[in-house]
Amino acid sequence: MIRPGFLTERDRKSLERIVRRPSEKHGAARRANAILLLDDGLSCEQIAKVLYLDDDTVRGWYERWASGGEKSLTSNDFKGAKRTLDAEQERSLIADLGERLFATSTAVHAHIKSRFGIEFSRSGLIKYLNRLGFIYAKPKPLPAQATVAAQEAFIAAYERLMTTLRADEVVYFADAVHPEYQSRPAYGWIRRGDKVAVRRTTGRKRLNLHGALNLETFDCQMIEGETISSETTIRLFERLSAKNLNASAIHVFLDNARYHHARDVKDWLSRPGCRIVPHFLPPYAPNLNAIERLWAVMHEHVTHNKYYPTEPEFIEAISGFFKITLPNRWRSFRDRITDTFHIIRPDDFRVLQ
Repeated sequence: MIRPGFLTERDRKSLERIVRRPSEKHGAARRANAILLLDDGLSCEQIAKVLYLDDDTVRGWYERWASGGEKSLTSNDFKGAKRTLDAEQERSLIADLGERLFATSTAVHAHIKSRFGIEFSRSGLIKYLNRLGFIYAKPKPLPAQATVAAQEAFIAAYERLMTTLRADEVVYFADAVHPEYQSRPAYGWIRRGDKVAVRRTTGRKRLNLHGALNLETFDCQMIEGETISSETTIRLFERLSAKNLNASAIHVFLDNARYHHARDVKDWLSRPGCRIVPHFLPPYAPNLNAIERLWAVMHEHVTHNKYYPTEPEFIEAISGFFKITLPNRWRSFRDRITDTFHIIRPDDFRVLQ
């Protein structure tokens, strides 16, 4: 940190003359202006923003002035401070970043300083990392047990079903979702310097919804319960049966939650004339359940960056999405909520140990 008030009265007057002198070269005037602003108490980052510079440049000007005074700011051979690694150091850094995941730019900065003895500003380091091809992102969670073979077999079976489906058969994807009465801050485009916040709620109530979605018609049936259980599973199946009275078979794709395999669910499905045909996803493969994409759209519309003063208002918003928004806008959602499944292949990732 550069403390203000480091200039003597004589230094200030000399630099002010450079800034105001009509014949002075523009570059020298800008450098003198930056030193004066530093003396006034502005940070390198603030000055860089005002002068449309990088804060590394401002810091380099200060170091040049500190070592050479006024003459260093006005000399023709002035060059900005250079903070970078040589080719060999750069290759070593790339290798380090490839082997270890650094959680913050501060951690990368500390590593570079410790290993190479070179310091960057935060903004300068981020630009440098971008130039090397690195971005700030988080690892993708890999399912614990869903093998590539199991995913491929599921997709093949699903495609066979869809190509042989009779006109009086329907297909649904089912799952549970638990919207919580709590604000969910989410990414969005914000003007630089604009401090944006979303209010937090005081409650922790959550809804327990068991739903099923037909991708062809976007019919969505929802059951609410105190918990998601075999009882809500049976109620959901009953709702689907009542909704599709003319269907000879109602194919329902489900995950392997315990309540989907409960004894009372199996007994209900084994009844004579039952038209529900369950199909189970491979274990730990939410990427193969199309209704998961509906949950993501729901959160974007209802919970992300939204504040509800009361729980009833929150519940009404969730209900309104499924009862009003989804039926009225389902055509605009069809490109996102699809059965275009992507296989997760662990070999495509550098898996952290």
